[in-house]
Amino acid sequence: MKTLIKAYILPTVLLVAFAAQTEAQTRRSTSNNKVTTTTTKRTVAKRVPSTKVTYKTPKRKVVSVRNVQNKTVVTHRGQNYYYANNKYYTQSRGRYIVIAPKVGFRIKTLPVNYKRVRYNNHNYYNAHGIFYIQINNQYEVVDPEVGTIVYELPDDYEKVVINDETYYEYANILYEKVQIDGTRAYEVVGIIEMN
Repeated sequence: MKTLIKAYILPTVLLVAFAAQTEAQTRRSTSNNKVTTTTTKRTVAKRVPSTKVTYKTPKRKVVSVRNVQNKTVVTHRGQNYYYANNKYYTQSRGRYIVIAPKVGFRIKTLPVNYKRVRYNNHNYYNAHGIFYIQINNQYEVVDPEVGTIVYELPDDYEKVVINDETYYEYANILYEKVQIDGTRAYEVVGIIEMN
């Protein structure tokens, strides 16, 4: 009987105890990861008037170019926009200026190097900081939902201050830096409303 207990029952009890302890630690560490991924300052409202936003860098010099090679013309609300080199342009005084497309802007093909982002049962397509959703055979520019996570921002994002807190802004979308499983990410925390 002692041999049976030593050979089978004791190892089984130890194995079950070890597995239960490992599962409890896994559950605890998973819940800790969730805390770090969802902890944000949340001091910014979902919609922020542009008058409450202070840019940390001085106004950027508007850079324009004389010509845009291999451009595709996209008309939105009676205005022509030009797409080339993974950027959108508008024309002013015979020159082309880089802009972010406005909400509602539609295109037939997504820009190259887009990333699919899923949040709250929505499939977004993020290309160079611009969020799209698919509508029939087109892609429409939209504002992402607060809480949407991306892992990189475009190179020309800007730091802004709202209520003494620093955020990142690109195309009027406000982000806050967060950590997800030890990786730096950016969570959408609001939208700047332009007057």
